[in-house]
Amino acid sequence: MSIMRFHSFMLLLIIFFFFFFKLTTSQSPISLISFCQNSSVSKPLTNSYKTNVKNLLSWMNTISSTGQESNHTSFGDKKTHDVVYGKYDCRGDIPEYFCQFCVNNAAREISQRCPNSVSAVIFYDMCIIRYTDNNFFGKIVLTPSFNITGTKFIKDSKEFERAEYFMRRLIRNATEANRSWGTGEFDWNDSEKRYGLVQCAGDLDIDVCGECLEDLIDMVSKCCRSKETWAIVAPSCGIKFDDKMFYQLSQQTGSSSMPNPAKQEGSSDKKTLIISLISVLVTVALLSCCVYYSWRRNWLCRGELLLRTIPRAFHDHVQREDSLNGVLQTIPLIVIQQSTNWFSESTKLGEGGFGSVYKGTLPDGTEIAAKRLAETSGQGLEEFKNEVIFIAKLQHRNLVKLLGCCFEENEKILVYEYMPNSSLDFHLFKKENQNQLDWKLRLSIINGIARGLLYLHEDSRLRVIHRDLKASNVLLDDEMNPKISDFGLARKFEKGQSQTETKRVMGTYGYMAPEYAMAGLFSVKSDIFSFGVLILEIIYGKRNGEFFLSEHRQSLLLHTWKLWCEGKSLELIDPILKKSYRESEVIKCIQIGLLCVQEDAADRPTVSTVVLMLGSDGIALPTPKRPAFSVGRVTNEDSTSKSYHDNSINELTVTRLIPR
Repeated sequence: MSIMRFHSFMLLLIIFFFFFFKLTTSQSPISLISFCQNSSVSKPLTNSYKTNVKNLLSWMNTISSTGQESNHTSFGDKKTHDVVYGKYDCRGDIPEYFCQFCVNNAAREISQRCPNSVSAVIFYDMCIIRYTDNNFFGKIVLTPSFNITGTKFIKDSKEFERAEYFMRRLIRNATEANRSWGTGEFDWNDSEKRYGLVQCAGDLDIDVCGECLEDLIDMVSKCCRSKETWAIVAPSCGIKFDDKMFYQLSQQTGSSSMPNPAKQEGSSDKKTLIISLISVLVTVALLSCCVYYSWRRNWLCRGELLLRTIPRAFHDHVQREDSLNGVLQTIPLIVIQQSTNWFSESTKLGEGGFGSVYKGTLPDGTEIAAKRLAETSGQGLEEFKNEVIFIAKLQHRNLVKLLGCCFEENEKILVYEYMPNSSLDFHLFKKENQNQLDWKLRLSIINGIARGLLYLHEDSRLRVIHRDLKASNVLLDDEMNPKISDFGLARKFEKGQSQTETKRVMGTYGYMAPEYAMAGLFSVKSDIFSFGVLILEIIYGKRNGEFFLSEHRQSLLLHTWKLWCEGKSLELIDPILKKSYRESEVIKCIQIGLLCVQEDAADRPTVSTVVLMLGSDGIALPTPKRPAFSVGRVTNEDSTSKSYHDNSINELTVTRLIPR
């Protein structure tokens, strides 16, 4: 019965769209992207400012009925510092009534997307509206900007040079004719044409308009020169270059094309009619598929946040792997590129063995860390997908949160929440940063890592072995809470499974358990070993490998064991801690660390036992046995690896194959 109702609904939908497209001659405006800047603590949003924003958007809704001439205005009193400045612009080739239709849609949507923003801008394909607390009238504003590119690549660089020349000529023709916009048709070759549009905001002078458009041409050469078609739009101006006629021809269209006597009016009308009919049929078919898919799989709407912030026009470029279906939202490459300023050096947070990490800001203001897998990385596509699937299914306050991923154009990118305080190694192993880590904070970090590990091993719906737990893979949020990251080497264990074997040993020198490094055997006790090393590093303030290369010439584990046996454990503590530590807490943590790094995996405690020991003062702890020898000792010439945040000794991520 439900299937019959669904088919009836689809039939009515098709009939509706048939008449809708038959009765209207204009396409519906498409929302592309919006940017919202929320108020800060130092400058909160006042009620009067909110009222002025509301009045501004109401004013925009009357642009046609009142016959107003200006496209920009302001509301508020400068004395009370609550003035809001706003404007709208429509593409020059669309009629006035459609301009009003587009602006009305944009005003309604921007009030929903940016309800508490001090400034906001929303781009539609036919119009743009913007407001802010700063007077921007008559000024060139190029941020925020965004671009869209086609899927086809150019065959050689001369194609872009020709496109650039054509667009610069179009800019010159428009400005010399004292127009703020213009369109043009260009003979690309014997059988193909290219089409362009340039336009400036209505509040710019012609000279300033030319400068704005020239700036965009320079931006295109950085972002889009490898593509056949592209568009780039900023608040003050926009340009588009395409292989299809996308603008509307009229007597007012500023076209640079020459009339073609061979063209017959009737044939043009027939062509337009055929294209329109095909567009209608394709649109109805696509919409029908979308409705059916949504009806069958409505639970996929869990990615609501990203769907609100990613422009609809980009959805065609989104690629979703079957294994990720319903697990994680994919983010278009263009959004990530824009947010990281095209992966510029100024946004790079660090570099690891698998690639670089960049800071960015999504259109809704969310700060992100984008991990971009290097083409030469040892982490292949399978490891990368593995990391995506694991983190998407794991949610805990002590695990880094994965917001999305991207698999476009041979790129493999993970988008994480941004951790403003970098990684633990950045603070722990740099003398200038160690003062920020007093004993109370170090103990809190140890407890947080233990809780995250407990979730992975016992409390999550997946039983996960991390296999690469180390200081550089522990990130710190704005309150210095630890979050375990980097699940590229993680493996899932089935219920009842105690350990497994691999012929491909991957991990980091100084943190690998001996049974894993030597025989390829790993289990939850492998992670416990790594955690024990990490506890001792946090107490001592130096890396295990760095300790070996110092005057002691032995591993941190064996040195700690020696001090423990001699009753001198407190000599291990970082001198920077001075009087901030409690003796009983330090001794307990050292003992727990030694219990975790015992040579026999069966002697090491489970993570639930570790959490219990850390949280109890009166419990009697077992006596640790001799720790394992340091695994993977390296010489100075081998110690040249890169961590995510600094060059570090003995931080090599290694891969070793175990022979049969």
